[in-house]
Parts: sequence; C-alpha cells; structure tokens
Amino acid sequence: MELLNLFITSLIPVVKVLLVIAVGLFLATERIDLLGANARHHLNNLVFYVFFPALIGCSLADTITIENLATLWFMPVNIFISCIIGSALGWILVKITRTPRHLKGLVIACSSAANLGNMLLIILPAICEQSSSPFGDSSTCSAYGEAYASLSLAIQAIYVWSILYFIMRTSANCEVEEIKANDCTIIVKTSGQTTEILSETCAEPLLTSNGCSGDNIYQVDLPQIRDEGNEKISTFGKIKQCFMTVIRSKSLKMIFAPSTIAAIVGFIVGIVSPIRNALVGDSAPVHVIYSSIELIGEAGIPSITLIVGANLLKGLKGSGVGASLIVGIIVIRNILLPVCGIVVVKTANYLGVVDSDSFYQFTLLLQYAIPPAMNIGTISQMLGTGESEFSVLMLWNYVVAAFSLTLWTAFYMWLVT
Repeated sequence: MELLNLFITSLIPVVKVLLVIAVGLFLATERIDLLGANARHHLNNLVFYVFFPALIGCSLADTITIENLATLWFMPVNIFISCIIGSALGWILVKITRTPRHLKGLVIACSSAANLGNMLLIILPAICEQSSSPFGDSSTCSAYGEAYASLSLAIQAIYVWSILYFIMRTSANCEVEEIKANDCTIIVKTSGQTTEILSETCAEPLLTSNGCSGDNIYQVDLPQIRDEGNEKISTFGKIKQCFMTVIRSKSLKMIFAPSTIAAIVGFIVGIVSPIRNALVGDSAPVHVIYSSIELIGEAGIPSITLIVGANLLKGLKGSGVGASLIVGIIVIRNILLPVCGIVVVKTANYLGVVDSDSFYQFTLLLQYAIPPAMNIGTISQMLGTGESEFSVLMLWNYVVAAFSLTLWTAFYMWLVT
C-alpha cells in the first residue's frame, strides 16, 4: 500500500508536465499556429535571456548558504558521472547500430545529457506540495527542490555547451555525400547551408582529413601567427593571441550563458551574508528588487514546457531515424541509466560522501531518469543538421518517460525513505 501511495504521489507531477506539453503541442499545430517557428524563437529567447536566469538566481540566492555548500559538492560530480556513463552507452549504441557519421554526436548527446533543469524545476516542487510527500514540510522542501534543480541546470548547461557542442559540431561536419555521374565520383561535404566539394575524380576518390576521422574527435582552430620579414612575435604575444581567440570563441560564450552567470550571482548572494540580508527575506531593505526578479522567473517553467511540447510537433511527422536507434536511446535513458544511478548514489552513500538527507539522495537518483535535454535541439538548429531526427527521438523518449519516470520516481522515493 505504501508503494501505491508513492506511485500516486509521483504520478501527479509527471501528469502536470505532460498536460502542459500537450498544450504546447496543440498551440504549435498549423490550425492554431500560436507557437509557430517564429513565436517559439522569440519565446525561447525570453526564456534563455530573462526567465531562466531570474528563476535560477533567485532560487540559489534563497537556499544556498555557506553552511550547506559542503553537502552539495557531490551534485556536480553526480551529473558528471551520469554524463560519462551516458556517453559511453551512446558510443556503444553508435557502434552497434552503425549510425551515420553526422548523427553520431546527436546520439551521444541524447544518451548523456538530461533535461535536468526544466523537468526538475517542475517535478521536485510538485512532489513536495503533495500531502502524502515523504519529504517533510512542503515550503522548505520546495525551496530546496528549486535550488537543486537550478544548480543542476547550471551545471548541465556548462556540459552541454562545452563538451557536447564540440562533439556535435565535429559530427555535423562529417556529413558526406557521394554523387556519381559519368563513371566519376564527386565527394561532397554538406554542413548546414554550405556545400563543399572535397574531391572530384574518375579514378580513386580522395577524402582528406577534415576532422571526420574517428581518431580526431576535437578540432581547435588556433590563430595564425605571421612572421613577415624580420618581424618577430614574442612568446607572450603568441600566448596573448591564443588567449584572445579563446575568449572570443562562440563556444566559450555559450558556456557562460545567462543561466550560468545567474547561477554564479545567486551563489554570491547566498554565500555573502550582507548581500543576502539586504535582498532576501520579507524584512530585507531592498526586498522589492528580489521579489520583482522572482516574479519574472516564475514565467520560466510554463514557458519552457510549452516550447518542449511545440518542438515535439516535428516528431509526429517522422524522419529517417531507424527503429533500432530509437529503441536503443529509450533503453539507455529509461532503463540502463536509472539502474546505474542507483549503484552510483548508493555507493557514494556507503562511502559517506553523500549526505543522509533523503530528499537530496532522491534528487541525485532522479537525475539519471530524466529524458534528454532540449538544449540538444538548439545545437542541432545552430549546426543545421539532425533537427528532424532529434524531434523524433524526443517524441518517443517523452512518450516512454510518461510511464518510466513515474515508476522510477515512486521506486526512488521508496528506496530513500
């Protein structure tokens, strides 16, 4: 009977997520067209630059203190471990299914990166607010749930926009197409909207190394140092040019996205007592500033959930993704990773590196059972490849997650309590 009550408690927040996703899907249909491509683009910018940074900053400032930092250090480690396990399983799936080169990065990304911030920001507070929740006082539980979800979102954003971005960009550059005409072979590389002829020959086609070989995973463009005449550039000058190239790179700008900056600011406000006392709390002198930012941040959760539903519309139209690839990612995300999460968290608890708080352990476990991150779709749009494939993978993963996430949530609550 206890497990049944936990199942009902875990079902309600998942149903809430699915209902809002269904509304977003409905609003994106051609008949309604309130969340068409342009509307999604503008709403996504609002979420990315305004709503989520406000929500993350306020959540962390309200709950993170110098005292509880010692108990949260394992959360970034746990996310990193889950990404490593997911990437390894995704690489195995790529080898088994013989995935096309330009989709290998997409498969690894879907297997490793979870939708931690968006889903956890809805699920954790919703579970806390249930009358049958096993995690104590609802207000305290919800506050910590938002902080855990905000921290997870910031950490995941760094991983997605650094490691996964490079992997997917390298994979997208390997989209090679062979065109045969008049007994000749023309090898063409397509990347986004550009097309480049790599070789054109009637004998043996040549494919030069363009970062597409399996041995060359990462490609770094270093600045060219010119030495004209007797002009000599010192070692310090070379280091400075390399440093400026890295600083101006698009990838670094993505790592320090608004949500990441907001997380840093939230940490500073929460840790520095004078700033915290001035902003946070009903009796704070400038509490109105904090309240206004918090009010803006409350629009982030429903907005991003509507966008998730609208983005799933492409998946209904189908694409060339094989059934084996879809099933493989579903198995990784809904069976293998949640089981690995139990092993990791329980081992960490046995070694004494994880706090005994049941809600904290539950959050660590739940990070392994969340569907793939929607940021992967943003990267696919930027690179101009894999968008329809990603939509199909997301559609089936979220359909299966409606059942698997409920079951794992109920089991995790039973396990930690």
